[in-house]
This record gives sequence, C-alpha cells and structure tokens, in this order.
Amino acid sequence: MDWVSIAIYLILLVLGWMSVCGASYNFGDTDFLSFTSRAGKQLVWILCSFGLAFVIMMLDDDLYEIFSYPIYALLLIFLIVTIFVAPDTKGSRSWLVFGPVSLQPAEFAKFATALCLARFMGTYNFVLNNWKNASLVAAIVLVPMILIVLQKETGSALVYSAFLLVLYREGMPGVVLYSLVCAVFYFIVGIKFGDVPLENVTASIGKFVVLLAILLFSAGLVWNYTRKWIHTRNIIVVTVIGLFVAYLASRFIIPFDLIWAEIGLCVLTVGYLVIVSLMANKLTYFLIGLFTLGSVAFLYSSDYFFNDVLKDYQRTRIKVTLGMEEDARGTGYNVNQSMIAIGSGGLTGKGFLNGTQTKLKYVPEQDTDFIFCTIGEEQGFIGAAGVLLLFLFLILRLIHVAERQVSTFGRVYGYSVASIFLFHLFINIGMVTGLTPVIGIPLPFFSYGGSSLWGFTILLFIFIRIDASRKRHANQ
Repeated sequence: MDWVSIAIYLILLVLGWMSVCGASYNFGDTDFLSFTSRAGKQLVWILCSFGLAFVIMMLDDDLYEIFSYPIYALLLIFLIVTIFVAPDTKGSRSWLVFGPVSLQPAEFAKFATALCLARFMGTYNFVLNNWKNASLVAAIVLVPMILIVLQKETGSALVYSAFLLVLYREGMPGVVLYSLVCAVFYFIVGIKFGDVPLENVTASIGKFVVLLAILLFSAGLVWNYTRKWIHTRNIIVVTVIGLFVAYLASRFIIPFDLIWAEIGLCVLTVGYLVIVSLMANKLTYFLIGLFTLGSVAFLYSSDYFFNDVLKDYQRTRIKVTLGMEEDARGTGYNVNQSMIAIGSGGLTGKGFLNGTQTKLKYVPEQDTDFIFCTIGEEQGFIGAAGVLLLFLFLILRLIHVAERQVSTFGRVYGYSVASIFLFHLFINIGMVTGLTPVIGIPLPFFSYGGSSLWGFTILLFIFIRIDASRKRHANQ
C-alpha cells in the first residue's frame, strides 16, 4: 500500500478534527467533545471513515473497474431523486434525509464519475480525439454536473470542471484549455469594465479590450498552428489600421461606438480565415475562425448570463470579488471576517481553542466552508502554510502514483482524484482569502460534515487499493 498517502491522510484528519474543535468550541464549554456536539459528531464520522477505508482495501481491486458503470448509474439515480424529494436547505435541494442522518449524493458522485470516466477511457483502442469518444466523455462529466445544478448546488457542480485536467493529460488538445483561459479573461474583463467608458470616444473599456484581445488571440493562433506570418501579419495590420481610422472618424467626423468597428473587424477576420481555409485546403484556418466567432458570441452571452440569468446575490458575490462593489456587511461579510480572523493569527497563531474571532462567531460557516480561517487564527501563518504544504505533498504524491500505474484505468482514476483535490483546495482557500467568489465547497478532511469526509475517503482509498495491485496487473 502507498503508506505515504495514507500517512498524509491521517495527519490531515487529525488537523481537520482539531480545526472543527476550535471552530465549534465556546469559551467555558465543558462538553464540547460529547457526541452531541459538532466535534463529537465529526469524530464519529472520522471513525466511520476508517471503517470505509478498511472495507475498500479488503475488496478485490477488479471490482471497482467491473462495477464502475453500475455505481455511476446508481449515483445518477440518487442525484435525480434528490432533486424531487430533498428538503429545501438554504435555497438548495441537495440533501437526502435518512432519519437522523443526512447525506449529500453530490459528494459521492465525484468518485462514481471518476470510476466511470476511467473505465470508459481505459477501453481497448480508446482515442480521445475521436468525436464519438469525446462526446461520450463529455456526457459522463456533464450529466451529473447538470443534475447537481438542478439541485441549486452550483459550487459542487463546478468541481466537475476539474476533469479537464485529466482529459488534458490523456490527449485533449491544448487549445481547449487555452480557450477556457480566454473565456475566463473575457468574462472578468467584460464584466468588471463593462460599464466603464473609454476616454474621448463612445465605447465600453471592457468590450473594447476583449474584442481587441479576440482579434490578437486569433492572429496568435494562426501563427502558432500554421507558422504563416503573412496571414498573421494581415490580421494584425488590418486590426490596427481599422481601429485607428475608426477612432479618428468617431472623434472628429461622426461620433459612433467603436465597438461596432471591432465587431466588423471580427467578421472580416472570420471571412478572411474561411477564404484562406478554402484556398489552402486547411481546416486549421476555419477552426480559428470559429474560435473568433465563438469568442464574440461568448462575450455577449456572458453579459446576458450575468445580468439576466444570475440571481442578485450571485451577481453581488462576483462584483465584490472583482472589486466592483464594497459590501462589508452584506455578501462580503463572510470573506472580510474570514480575512480578519486569518490576519489576527499572525505568525504563530493564538493557540488551540484560543481564537477570538472564531469563538465569538464573527465568521459564518466557520466550521464548514470557512474552516481555514480557524487554522489561520489558531495556528497562524506557520500552521496555515503547513496545512497547504501537506495538501501539496498529497496532490504531488497522487500524481506520482498515477504515473506509475500500468493500466489506463488506474492512471485516469488517479489523475481524477488529484484534480478533484486540487480544485477543492484552490477554490476553498481562494474564497476564504477573497481571491475567488464564494461558491460554497468544503476543504477536504477539514470541513465539518460526514458526506464530504466519506466522499473524499472513498475517492482516495479506491485509488490506493488500485495502486496496491499494480504489480500483479503488470505480471498478467
């Protein structure tokens, strides 16, 4: 067995339980370790997770591959049922209640999706570049994602985007990740500066910058994939001259919105790339033209999505994160109090159970989504950095173990585990420190709750079990 991963898991569990104790403890409590308290319940769930890990390690590893499709189908059924029968909890319907126990199927759907994806991508002669295979892979990931969105658990649904890293490792073209990075850039710049006017002319800085970036990115793609400088040069030169002429005309002749000139240049670029594609008989130019057209469509659809689809509190969260609004007592209250708690810990922290911000309950959800602020306050910068390093070691270890697998099934599942942990870590720490919007996902092994802890335990120990049999598979 991979004892290194198991050791890190045990250390994280201990530190996580101590953090729950610190977050739920009140000054003067004498029974905060009883099984009716948050710390006591978390201890029970930790003990149960040991039982889950033991059962997983005792089962034949072939069972996980054989039953991956039925497990995935079963979890999909649970997700569908949850939409209709789950009670409304803080605006979402994501918890199934079984007497005194409540479980969140979305937490368990992660390992089920990882198993199904690994099984499908591990089939004989699988090639990701085949459109049929790519469509089925996308369906495997998107179906549970959509069902979780229907439960109004957007944060949990976004976790499934972590599988893109797995697909990239298995041969997904880099342009897909490039397009996603561009999409994030378009959204942030377009939304943050969408209402800021460009000086001396009629235009929005956000849309102007994004449309200019689209034209330049398209030229860069032409050079990167074709190495034809003439076409790259033509796009850049026409863009620069066209915008310069439009600026002069708008400033000194007839005032008009420069955005229309940029849209015209985008249409001209798409037409030019289509003509070049037909003349050179190369599909690459046509695909770059689709990228240009799709980028423009994304810019305007994201504007519609932000203003007309998102709810008011969701828009406010994004605006606060992007620095568009100050809302210290509203949506930004959690983040501000969390940062105050982390900062108050200083270098070495205030000590176990001695945090003041957390004890006085200034931070909402401080033992679940915002558990990291308890670590920062009680253990200080050194303790918080130590926790992050432990997670880093775990993720790097998982990648190392994934690379030594002899089967595609084991490798894909291993990368799925590492990617899910990485996404949770990045988003949770980001929202606690104000770097990402608050979307409400737990910190693995730290946040209070049985579903999260059991889900991550199952996810990790299935991979440890698969890895434990790699030598036997290598000799077959």
